[in-house]
Amino acid sequence: MNWPIIIIILLVGLALVALEIVALPGAICGICGGAMVVVGIWQTYANYGTLAGNITLIASLLTGLLMLVVLMKSGTWKRFSLNEESDSRVNQIDNATIKPGAKGKTISRLAPAGKALFGNEIVEVHSEEGFIDEGVDVEVIETEGYRIIVKKTNP
Repeated sequence: MNWPIIIIILLVGLALVALEIVALPGAICGICGGAMVVVGIWQTYANYGTLAGNITLIASLLTGLLMLVVLMKSGTWKRFSLNEESDSRVNQIDNATIKPGAKGKTISRLAPAGKALFGNEIVEVHSEEGFIDEGVDVEVIETEGYRIIVKKTNP
């Protein structure tokens, strides 16, 4: 095996280990990367002797250590972290407006859950059975805690 192939094996192995640390949980990527690094070092010992093998081993360890230090710095993780906030909330049911028998209109397709408008209040609702298209008149048949169950009304 010649030097370019060994170097490629080592670099791909280190890249897989870096991916395991940063983005891909599950250990498969890390195990494959570690195995590639070991194979690259072993092939260097087998084909080029002890001195070249030792140099490759030390260079791989130092590169791996440097990569670990760079990846563990807080600035690196900020680029990969989620910075958005979720603004979704549980239905705040107004007992005077939304109770069994209340009539409204779907503003999204219920498949089987979606949004409906009751008066001036938009809430998440669930269809009693099947799908209900957008713009269909619905009626509340039951409220279970924060869950509102509706059915189509006859036009």
